[in-house]
Amino acid sequence: MVELPPVVARMWGREHSSRRGPKPRLDLATITAAAIEIADTEGLAGLSMSSVAAQVGVAPMALYRYVGSKDELLTVMSDSAVPAPPERGELPWRDYLAVWTRANRDLLLSRPWLLSLQGLTPPMGPRRLYWLERLLDVLGDTALDDGEKFNVATALTGYALTDATLVHATKAAGQELAAAGVKGATDYGEVLAEVLDPATYPVLSAMMRSGLLKESEGWTEDADFLFGLNLLLDGIEALMARRAGRSE
Repeated sequence: MVELPPVVARMWGREHSSRRGPKPRLDLATITAAAIEIADTEGLAGLSMSSVAAQVGVAPMALYRYVGSKDELLTVMSDSAVPAPPERGELPWRDYLAVWTRANRDLLLSRPWLLSLQGLTPPMGPRRLYWLERLLDVLGDTALDDGEKFNVATALTGYALTDATLVHATKAAGQELAAAGVKGATDYGEVLAEVLDPATYPVLSAMMRSGLLKESEGWTEDADFLFGLNLLLDGIEALMARRAGRSE
């Protein structure tokens, strides 16, 4: 039997606990909730073992009885901050995958600090793995094999993460451009049209000079998100059709 890493054992309630000594004042759930509250209000920059200890009213060293390090605490936080996955109800597989991916992306938009944690480790906690379980179950009756189902989950998770990261980066870049006097997509396109050398950037330069970004005024992140999501879902559907044809 494999020996579980301490942080994984803690998340699953599998850590051996001694009955000796006084009853602990704290538990991992209380510490994690305090850490998440700090991250929600101050970001990860405001998170430290000292700040969490102050939040729960103990000395910093007292936390190490429950969590071995700040990195372990971040791992637990990245799981505990995740709500339950969407219910499927009567949705067909494609509609549910769209709902599932959107919910994944919206979670990352609501808690930006998760962006820097989601890619550090594969899901090992009960909440993140339940999202994976729910998606794999929806694909259960399709013609995809187990490896393909797992890869679908990986692709959609990665897309949600990438899109949320892009949205945050775009908003930050928009603020910087506004501070520099560039307001809106039209102004941005005109700046690019001015600096791009058609000899080196023939395609991009032509697009900017044609006023492509003028048509992007009023652009919404949701429309962009749906465009990419439908490309992925179309590809998954095409793969299912090929697999079904092969089995027949």
